Amino acid sequence: MSEKKSCASQCESCSYYYYDEEYDCYCCEVNLDEDETARFLSYSFYECPYYNPYDEYKIVRRQN
Repeated sequence: MSEKKSCASQCESCSYYYYDEEYDCYCCEVNLDEDETARFLSYSFYECPYYNPYDEYKIVRRQN
């Protein structure tokens, strides 16, 4: 099995990935500069440097 994940599978579990009702699609909240956007759209790298796994129980673990 490959170690590299596709962008789509990483994005779906990222905390910056949300559904925008105005555009009727999923979007990323991270503001990328022009170079980062071009690199992201060209798929020249597989891992997003801003990837933050969504963990809804993170706060609960700190409270206990």
